[in-house]
Amino acid sequence: MNSDKFQKFYKVVMLIILTALITFIITTVVIKKEQNSSNIKYISVNTSDIGVKLAYYKDFIEKNYLYDIDEEKMKEYAIRGYFAGLEDEYCEYISKEEMDEYMSQTIGKYVGIGVYIYNNKETNQIVVLAPMKGSPAEEVGIKPGDIILKVDGIEYKGEQLNEASSKLKSEEGTKVKVQIQRDDEILDLEIERRSIKLNHLESKTLENDIGYIKISSFDEGCYDEFLDNYKNLKEKNIKSLIIDLRNNGGGIVDEATNIADLFVEKGKTLLITKSKKIDEKLTLSKKDKEIDLPTIILVNGTTASSSEILTLAIKENNDNVKVVGTRTYGKGVIQSVFKLQDGGGVKLTTEEYLSPNHNSINKEGIAPDYRIELPEDFNSSLLMLLEEKDDTQLQRAIEVLNNNNNN
Repeated sequence: MNSDKFQKFYKVVMLIILTALITFIITTVVIKKEQNSSNIKYISVNTSDIGVKLAYYKDFIEKNYLYDIDEEKMKEYAIRGYFAGLEDEYCEYISKEEMDEYMSQTIGKYVGIGVYIYNNKETNQIVVLAPMKGSPAEEVGIKPGDIILKVDGIEYKGEQLNEASSKLKSEEGTKVKVQIQRDDEILDLEIERRSIKLNHLESKTLENDIGYIKISSFDEGCYDEFLDNYKNLKEKNIKSLIIDLRNNGGGIVDEATNIADLFVEKGKTLLITKSKKIDEKLTLSKKDKEIDLPTIILVNGTTASSSEILTLAIKENNDNVKVVGTRTYGKGVIQSVFKLQDGGGVKLTTEEYLSPNHNSINKEGIAPDYRIELPEDFNSSLLMLLEEKDDTQLQRAIEVLNNNNNN
């Protein structure tokens, strides 16, 4: 390497080293300056007692925080955080306001405009699935496919579905302003909120004397409704039965096991549960079998909890029952709700359940006997909008039962 080239090379190397050195010095100075900043102060809480810690932080905030404090909200968030620390998606603290709504839904009643809505994730919009029959929403002309833009003047996106849904509910007799989009038309509606009894069960007869019962959720009174609907179908001389549990996320376990009891011989195991207090508890059928028809249970990826309990209880005790659809959700744990003195509550995972044959489906789900997908690109949350002839899962169930009836 000649002298000129060496000098150029040397200058470049030194420039790189100098740049790196300057960068290091500047970074070091900045870090040191931040570490020595007068805005950074150290506090010490030398205790593992949660009550003492919270009391310390409460006192610390009151003495140092610039603005006013909503102490009740701070307490609520502290409790929510404690339950969130369990890292269990099924456990939560429920405020008094939320508890009132939770209990209303459990018994199948709520006050609102009466509309099923969902989040269209592709457009991030809140879309009407359908108005409830006889509801205020139906009376003012809301239709499936309408897009909810605003509630009481506040704009909501699809990701804010829960907030918008809460806004649509309130005291009976109050009114809410709802702005919807229908194709290119914008409609501003004023709708009165009313108390609505939710019907979580519907039934009908299909071709070749097949009875069909759809259960949307296992709320209080579901067993009685199921039995009434089955008796009505029986009077029409049905030869087989389809129980549709698709998109049914569960509900009250006793309602599910009571329905299972109709399909199972007396004394058979319907459910096995385990808890911290009891190693193994059996739920047994109490009555003689009442329903002895070839039966298909329809399931999908959002069939969960009590729906899976019902499916397993019937399937593992009755050779006349088959499952059609896709693998279920796989929720093999049970939550208990505890009510607090202030009107709030907590939901806590207290039991794990096994099938009558000691099978666990937690995070695994139930594999159907006949795996059938819905039509390609069809969103399963829109099942109620799918025409019977296009419902590939329902059609396969009908086909299996027809073949069974012909044999």
